[in-house]
Amino acid sequence: MSLFWTMTIKNAASRAVFRAEKMGKTDLLAGEQLFAGLNCFEPGQEHALHAHPGQDKLYVVLEGQGEATVGEQIERVAAGDVVLARDGVSHAMSNPGPARLVVMTVMAPPPRKRT
Repeated sequence: MSLFWTMTIKNAASRAVFRAEKMGKTDLLAGEQLFAGLNCFEPGQEHALHAHPGQDKLYVVLEGQGEATVGEQIERVAAGDVVLARDGVSHAMSNPGPARLVVMTVMAPPPRKRT
């Protein structure tokens, strides 16, 4: 992956990028076996239900409150909460508002290189 290598990112949430038209994404770190990035939601935005065959995905809520869906389970989440979507299980994240939502995503193995 083309991300720079660093051992530590201080205050990862400060790297959040928000977009008016859709959820913002920021790549943080990537190794051969692991990827971390941010999903950044304005109120009312969502990352639609999807799955990653062959990948586990961890959501770590850094700021705000949202709604996580994993399989058939839907749960409110807030800063400090962690959600696991196992390999191939459908999952989604949304921000019902009223404040912004910043979620770190960690995926293993990393997504394929984006072109």
